[in-house]
Amino acid sequence: MLRIYNSLSRKLEEFKPVYPDSLNVGMYTCGPTVYDFAHIGNFRTYTTSDLLLRTLQYNGYEVDYVMNITDVGHLTGDNQGDADTGEDRMEKTARREGKAAWEIAAFYTDAFLKDYKALNLTPPTNLVKATDHIKEQIDLIKTLEEKGFTYTTSDGVYFDTSKFKEYGKLSNLDEIKEGARIEVNPEKHNPRDFALWKFSYPHGKTFEEHQRQIASSPDGHRDPRNDNEQESSKRQMEWESPWGIGFPGWHIECSAMAMKYLGSSFDIHVGGIDLRETHHPNEIAQSEAATGKPFVKYWVHGAFILVQGERMSKSKGNNYKLYDLEKEGYDPLAMRYLYMQAHYRQEMNFTFPALEAAQISLNKLREFVIRAEEAGETHKIGCAEFEQRFLDALNDDLNLPQALAVAWELVRSDYPNSAKLKSLLKFDKVLGLDLEHAQIIHDREELVDIPQDIQDMVRERENLRRNGDFKAADQFREKIKKLGYTLIDSEKGTQVKKIRS
Repeated sequence: MLRIYNSLSRKLEEFKPVYPDSLNVGMYTCGPTVYDFAHIGNFRTYTTSDLLLRTLQYNGYEVDYVMNITDVGHLTGDNQGDADTGEDRMEKTARREGKAAWEIAAFYTDAFLKDYKALNLTPPTNLVKATDHIKEQIDLIKTLEEKGFTYTTSDGVYFDTSKFKEYGKLSNLDEIKEGARIEVNPEKHNPRDFALWKFSYPHGKTFEEHQRQIASSPDGHRDPRNDNEQESSKRQMEWESPWGIGFPGWHIECSAMAMKYLGSSFDIHVGGIDLRETHHPNEIAQSEAATGKPFVKYWVHGAFILVQGERMSKSKGNNYKLYDLEKEGYDPLAMRYLYMQAHYRQEMNFTFPALEAAQISLNKLREFVIRAEEAGETHKIGCAEFEQRFLDALNDDLNLPQALAVAWELVRSDYPNSAKLKSLLKFDKVLGLDLEHAQIIHDREELVDIPQDIQDMVRERENLRRNGDFKAADQFREKIKKLGYTLIDSEKGTQVKKIRS
C-alpha cells in the first residue's frame, strides 16, 4: 500500500482516494509564474510531482493531473512576506524587456515546457493558465462575497480570515504574517487577510478616471493624458469585474482552476515547501469557505534545494537553469537522476561533482540496457524479488533513494541480463530516465561531428592533465567551451559534447 506524508495531518498516512474503492485520483500541482526561466529548485518540485504521479500509476491508479501556469497576479511583495503588495511580476518583466506582458508570458511558458520535456516530466492532463480562467475566478469571489467572507478596501477585495474558523490548519499561524521588511497595509482587518481581486487604480477607477483625478488635484498642473510616465503606469493585464477594473489575486487562481477540473474535493495537492505557510492555507480557506466541503485530502510539499550548501538566489548567481547545466555538457536526465538521490522532504545540496556522478551513473544504466538488448535474449518475466522491493520503496513515502539502490542491486545481481532488463525497464516507468531509448540516445551522441581542431585541443589537454599541469588544462577547457563544445571527465576518459544553442 502507498503511504505518503500529509502536511495537513503532519504524519505518514495510507493513501485512500477521496472516493472509496476508486482507482481514479485527482492531483493538482502549483506550476510556475512565467516571468522568468524556471530554475533547478523549481524543477525539483515538478519532478517530485512527476514521481508521485508515476508512483500512483505504478500502483494501478488513473490520475487526472492538473498544473497551473501563473501569468498574472503574482506580485513581487511575496518575496518580502506579503503577496498583496509590490508589482505584478509579469508587468515588471515586460517593462524591463520592452515587451508586452502577454509576450513575456508566452515566451517563458514555452521555455518552461521545453525544460519540462527535457526532464521527461509527464504532461498534465490539463495545463491551465490563470488568464484563461478570469471568469471562474470572478465567479468564485462573488460566491465568497455572497457568503460574507469578503470586504473591500481602496486597493481591492480581500478575504476576511477571521470569518473562516479553521484558517491556518495546514501551517503554523505564527508564520502566516506580513513580512517585517514591508509596511503593514492599514486597511486590512487582519494581517493574514489576503487579496482576491486587486484594483488597477485606487477605488476601482478606470485609467481615464484616475488620470482626471490627478489632473484635478492641487499639484496636478498638467494633463496626465499627455504624460508618458502616467501612460506607462497603465496595466497591460486587467479585466472588468463587479468591483471595478483590475486583476485577480495570486491565490484565487489555483482554487478556481483546481475545482473546475477536479471538483470541490479532490485527492492530492503538490507544491514547494515555501507555499505551505501562506499560499496553500489561503487556497484552503477560500475554497472551503465557498463550498463548505473539504478541499484537498493530502497535501504534499517538497523541500528546498541548496547550491553548495547555500540558499539559491539571483544575487549569488547560483540559481542555475537547466540550460546552464546543458551548456556544461550535462544531460537534463542526469539532473533528474540527481533529484532522485535525495528524499523529496529533505533539503538537497546541488554541486557539480554530484551532478557529474549522476551523469556517470545514468550513462552506466544506459550502457547496461544497450548490452542487454544487443544480446538479443528475451525473458517473459523479470525479477520478482527486486520488483517487490522497488514497489515497497516507492510506497514508503516516495523513497526514491532506496528505489534507485534496488535498481542498482538488480543490475549487479546474478539474474540473466534479459530478466534484469525487463525489470529495469519496468522500474523506469517511475524513474523516467528514458532507458527504453538508451541506444537511440547513444547513437545520437555518437553522430556529433567533433572538428579536428577541437579533437587536437582535447588531446593536448589530456597530456597536460597527465603531467599535472591542471591550470593549463583548465585554460584549454575554457578555449574549447568558447568554441561551442564542453568536456565531461569520467573514469572512462573525456567525453566531448557540442553545446546546445
